[in-house]
Amino acid sequence: MESLKGILPALITPFDDEGRVSRRGLEALLPRLFEAGVHGTYICGTTGEGLLMPVAMRCEVAEIAVAHTPKGHSAIVHVGASSFEDARELARHASRIGATAISSLPPSGPGFGFSEARRYYAALAAASDLPLVVYYFPEVYPSIRTLDQLEEVCALSNVVGVKFTDFDLSVMSAVAKPGRVVFNGRDEVLAAGLLMGAHGGIGSFYNLVPEQFVDIDALARAGRWSEVRVRQDAVNALITAVLRFPLFPAIKQMLTWSGIGCGGCLGRGCRWSSRMPCARRWRRRPCGPCSRRSGVSEGGVVRGAAARQAVGASSRRPMRPARLATVATSSTGRTGLVRCLW
Repeated sequence: MESLKGILPALITPFDDEGRVSRRGLEALLPRLFEAGVHGTYICGTTGEGLLMPVAMRCEVAEIAVAHTPKGHSAIVHVGASSFEDARELARHASRIGATAISSLPPSGPGFGFSEARRYYAALAAASDLPLVVYYFPEVYPSIRTLDQLEEVCALSNVVGVKFTDFDLSVMSAVAKPGRVVFNGRDEVLAAGLLMGAHGGIGSFYNLVPEQFVDIDALARAGRWSEVRVRQDAVNALITAVLRFPLFPAIKQMLTWSGIGCGGCLGRGCRWSSRMPCARRWRRRPCGPCSRRSGVSEGGVVRGAAARQAVGASSRRPMRPARLATVATSSTGRTGLVRCLW
């Protein structure tokens, strides 16, 4: 339990041109994250495209990530799957390779309500000796929606806490009880989540600017809240810019620009290319997990000082020269390109 806290990137899964797991990409990304001071990783979650991968690929990713996790850091493996048998196999595999904990989204689909979700978590918690972190995401997985339901699931044997991906932080505050770990899951409100009792955060943008999120966590624990807000505002400028594009392809492209080849996303139409209609005119719709975005409005871009502030200098370590984020628009103002230079 002691190691389950702090800043955990929801690890991006790099793929090669054939759609296979890129060991080289993972082995480049993981050291960069740990050198930035993160406290662990969250493996094969939504950001890591775990639900789109077969079991064998997910096991491969977990093995690489756990093997490259320094001593004293955590490796939480998301094992949620379309069948309980796959989830159980992934949970037992995570235990064999030395992961710190497992996590899972609740089951979803027609006929899945709270009673099914509770039975699922009870069975999954009993299937492995690893502690289980519930993944609470009511906007997309509504089988667990209320505080009472979340409390009932968290009270199950071997459940140690929750990844809380929602903006209702009053529920987070009520769930954050002694002996229970809570991770904030909305990158935009990490600062507020820490104030309301979260022990850390798990998020997609931690892959891009891990130092900034590490600083937010450290400053919050030191009670330096005015500085926390400055850091959060800077991060949110970057988030606003990136969310004008399909989220996961954009993050992968920015990492690729930084020197870590991540390939495309799994699923049709999710490989970034400047020649693709979705990159130029938004004619192509990304697949489900990549659909979190907002349209590009004329002139509605984050640029210049605000964008540079989003990945500005850290108070505790020097930044790489020429590290900045920009959003360059075409002459019409209708298209954009997010770029990260390291």
